Amino acid sequence: FTYWNNFSPRPTSRPTPRPTPRPTPKPVTPPPTSKPTPKRVTPPPTLFTRRPTPRPTRNSVSPPPTRKPTSKPVASPPTSPPTSQVYDILDQKEKRINSELFLYATGTGTLIPSEVYRYRGFKDGLEVMHEDGAGGSHFYLGDNSDIGYKIGLVNIAAFLAQSMKETIKYDACDENSWDLVNNQYPLSNACGQLGQSYQDYQCPDHERHMECELDPSMEIVAATNAKWYGAPGPLFCGPKSKYEYTGYWDYTIECNHPWKSPPEYCSDYEGQKAGGYVNSYPVENSSGRTDVENCCWWGRGVIQTTGRCNFGKLNYYLGAKAAQEGRPSRYPTIDFCKDPEVICNSEANKELKWVAGLFYWINSLQTYNGGGWDYITELHKFVEGGMVGDSFINAVSGVVNRGCHNPPCGTGPVDGAQERAANFRKVLSVLID
Repeated sequence: FTYWNNFSPRPTSRPTPRPTPRPTPKPVTPPPTSKPTPKRVTPPPTLFTRRPTPRPTRNSVSPPPTRKPTSKPVASPPTSPPTSQVYDILDQKEKRINSELFLYATGTGTLIPSEVYRYRGFKDGLEVMHEDGAGGSHFYLGDNSDIGYKIGLVNIAAFLAQSMKETIKYDACDENSWDLVNNQYPLSNACGQLGQSYQDYQCPDHERHMECELDPSMEIVAATNAKWYGAPGPLFCGPKSKYEYTGYWDYTIECNHPWKSPPEYCSDYEGQKAGGYVNSYPVENSSGRTDVENCCWWGRGVIQTTGRCNFGKLNYYLGAKAAQEGRPSRYPTIDFCKDPEVICNSEANKELKWVAGLFYWINSLQTYNGGGWDYITELHKFVEGGMVGDSFINAVSGVVNRGCHNPPCGTGPVDGAQERAANFRKVLSVLID
C-alpha cells in the first residue's frame, strides 16, 4: 500500500495479523439478547473462483499529513535510443525475472513463482506506460548517454523492488482484510482500514473533474483474497438495501474436515482452510462503518491503487472517460469508475495490474521533488556514481511508503526498508550483470 504523492494522501504501512491456528473451537455464539437483532445479512456469493491471494504486511500509523499535489508529470520521449536496448535486456532476462524476482511466500515460507504477476504482463504494462504514457507523461527508460539504458533499468529496478514488497511476495492483487478490530475482521473493512475511508479520497479541487462519482448501487466481490489459515474472505461492497449491516469474519471457525463421513470442506472461497462469516449482528470497522455501500474503492494492482480519485485518474487518462471526451485512450471501452475490479480480474488485459502501478510511478515518483531531493536527478547520480550504497533506494522507499524521501516525516519509519533495499539489489543483480 503506497502513499500517492500526486494523488490523495494515504498511509501505507499496515499490520497483517496472521492468526495462529487454534484447536477446533466451538461455533461462535451470538451476542446477548440485549443486543438488537437486525436483519441478517447473507454473505457474498461464492462466485469468485480465482485463486485467493495474501495481503502485504503493514505497521500501524497515523494518516500522513495532506501534501500539495505535485506538478503535472514531465513527459519523456516515448521512443528514445535506450528503449530497444532496455527491452532486449528484459526479454533476455525473462526466465530469471519469473523464477528469481516474481516470487511469493507460501504458508510454509517457501518462495515459489507468482501466478498473479508474470513477466509478460509486466512487459506489456511497461510498453503501454512508456510508449503511450498517460497525460503526456511516460515511464522513463533513460537518456541518450552511454549509460542511458542503465538509468532506465535502475528506474525499473526501483519500481520492482517496491512492488515485490507491496504485493508480489503475497501473490496479491486485491487488498486483503487485515485490520483486526476487537479481535475480529469486520466485513466493512472494504470501506477502509486503519481508520481510513476510501470513498472520501477525493482529488484536489483543480482535479475534481477526474474523480469517480459515487454509485450507491455498485456491487463488487474482490477477485482475490488471502489464503493463509483462517484468512478472511474477499472484500465486497453493495447497497444498504442488500446489506443493511455486515458482521465479521471469525478466523477461528473450523470447517475443513475431510476425514468425516461424509467429508466436510470450507466453502466460502477457493482454497479456504478455516474461518467463516458471522452476520448475526453488526460489527464496526475502525472508522465506525457497519455497511458496505459506496465501499468499492479498496486497493488493487501491484502498488495498490486506492480511492475514487486514483481510479478516476486512470479512467480520465487511460479509460472510457478519455474516449468519451475525445482524447486518446489506451482502453476506450474500460470504465475504471464503473468497474475498478477490472484491474484484478481482466483476462483480456492482464497488464492492467501493472499499468495501475506504473501510472502511480510516473505521477508520484518521477515527478517527486521535495526538500532538495529530485527523483530523476538522484536516479542519474546513482547510476553515474557506480550504483553504490542504499541511500537512493532508501529515499525512494520513503516516498513510496511514507510520502517523503527522508522519513519519518510525521508518519513513522519506512515499513520494511531493509527488505526493499535487498529487493533492489536483487533486481539489479538480475538486470545488470
